[in-house]
Amino acid sequence: MSILQIIPRLEAGGAERTTIDIAAALVNAGHSALVASEAGRLESELRATGALLLKIPVASKNPFTILRNIRRLKNIIAEHDVDLVHARSRAPAWSAFYAAKQTRIPFVTTHHGTYKARNALKRWYNSVMFRGDAIIANSQWTADHIRNHYANKPKRIAVIARGIDLDRFDPSQISDQSRVAMRQSWNAGAGARVVLLPGRLTRWKGQLILIEALARLSGAGKLPADLHVVIAGDAQGRHSYLAEIQNAVAKGGLQEVVTLSSHIGDMAPAYMAADIVVSASSKPEAFGRVPAEAAAMGRAVIATAHGGALETILPGQTGLLVPPGDAVALGEALMSLLGLPEEQLQKMGSWGRAHIEAHYTVQKMCADTIGLYGELVKSSAIT
Repeated sequence: MSILQIIPRLEAGGAERTTIDIAAALVNAGHSALVASEAGRLESELRATGALLLKIPVASKNPFTILRNIRRLKNIIAEHDVDLVHARSRAPAWSAFYAAKQTRIPFVTTHHGTYKARNALKRWYNSVMFRGDAIIANSQWTADHIRNHYANKPKRIAVIARGIDLDRFDPSQISDQSRVAMRQSWNAGAGARVVLLPGRLTRWKGQLILIEALARLSGAGKLPADLHVVIAGDAQGRHSYLAEIQNAVAKGGLQEVVTLSSHIGDMAPAYMAADIVVSASSKPEAFGRVPAEAAAMGRAVIATAHGGALETILPGQTGLLVPPGDAVALGEALMSLLGLPEEQLQKMGSWGRAHIEAHYTVQKMCADTIGLYGELVKSSAIT
């Protein structure tokens, strides 16, 4: 098969990482993998899989660019004998949908998140994600959300959970030296207990909720003296929000407790350098890589009780779930885990990795996705 995936850019994110994983699996299985994108920081990683990167302006929402992209994609489909088109975002999905329709090949989308639909125009814009031969939901929560919240009903919903690369996220592969070096880069002392919240700096990721939780604990005299909290992520141009975070840290008197770190390219040693990992998203994440990756690295996780975390975290066994936006509950959860003996935290981490191994591997995700491609291509050839 020759499969064309379309994604706006190849920056850091779950959709981008999944695109690369699927491309690698296609090449390894003897298929042709093509990706249309405006590229980005993960471009070299995609090329290393053996996939072909085709740079076209698919991130644009300009109607005229979208129309021109239909012709560009039709040319790519013809030149590379593409069997199926897979779009992972709405703007490029419009071009991909019509290009696939006009060349009579299957069209697939993946619902990587939730979409706002405040008016009829926005609902129409979102509807392209449901017009294909199948839509992939990256968690059962996502599939239920599609069924319950959208008037447009897709022909087929395939639940294919986001997979974690257990070779990359393997605690046994991280040296003590790497772990210590990461902690030192955060100015965390040898005896510090480190709490890590990774994610791009945007309000709904919950950085301010964590800071509020810490400030409340500090004000009540409950903040452990050996606690060191790391908030890691790119501002991506949100400089005012970064300043708001910095001001909240200063206002809470947390300058000696909280370290703000930039984007971390290799998250595996970062998870290992932490004792507890937090995902405080105020909006539900369709899958949520952080809780699953941290669990794969044997770390106890605190996550908000919505979205994919409801499936990847087993409350009381692999971590804790708290209501979204609830700083008091988040603080209580932190104190609960920090109060556990080290061996109990390690046991939670071991259970977490076992849960990911059983249900959320990248191998399973890729096999299920390629299997779906094969079904749709075969069915298209028959009809």
